Amino acid sequence: MAGNLSQTQIIRSLGQALEWFEKEIGWGVSPGELNHLTGRIGELYAAMVTRGQMALATNQRGYDVVSGDGDYISVKTVTSSNHVTFRESTFDLVSRVMILRLVIDDDDVSIEEVLDCPADDIRRRGANEAGQYIVYINGGIASGAGDLTGHPRKRLQVEELRQLKETGSAIHGPHRIIQFENGTILVETNGQVQPMAKPILREIAKDVGVDILNDAGNKKNTRSLGSDIIRALS
Repeated sequence: MAGNLSQTQIIRSLGQALEWFEKEIGWGVSPGELNHLTGRIGELYAAMVTRGQMALATNQRGYDVVSGDGDYISVKTVTSSNHVTFRESTFDLVSRVMILRLVIDDDDVSIEEVLDCPADDIRRRGANEAGQYIVYINGGIASGAGDLTGHPRKRLQVEELRQLKETGSAIHGPHRIIQFENGTILVETNGQVQPMAKPILREIAKDVGVDILNDAGNKKNTRSLGSDIIRALS
């Protein structure tokens, strides 16, 4: 397949897309105005976790990603919507469905897997009069599609991050700040990974003279602040 991206390229592209999304949110842009970027983040994430490839054309015959195992995946990514729809007329080749949600917390964005299931589970519900399959989202769980259940998952787990290349790191006192090739920032204190990086980063920023505000006057998110601290300490 011409134009294939390597896993490294997919991971880097996902990191760049998330970073841009976070910048837009920091500038006050509503997530609802970032639908194209939201969709691309979801497709890149799906390609990454399934070790697959993006479809060659947008909405190519109803699917967005071809997994490493050959599944044709339709990916839907939401921010605040309470449902997603699939068109029956373009659903015939789809073999797997992934519904993702971007969770925004203090301008940091994480990816939550709401649903990952065979497409036949969706088909069994039948399409409505408008020729659409509808899956409703309640909290972090998809419903209205038989016995479908959600699979919440935010960002990559630490052991998965360890498989990525470190693109930068710095040490300040007992803390080691690490940036991975997908843009994620991790903080270790005395060798132990800290579940919340941002409070530690803000304390370090005060010590080393890094501004915690961005150009728009808003507080920097974890990626931006961690990256700036690494540069300041390097």
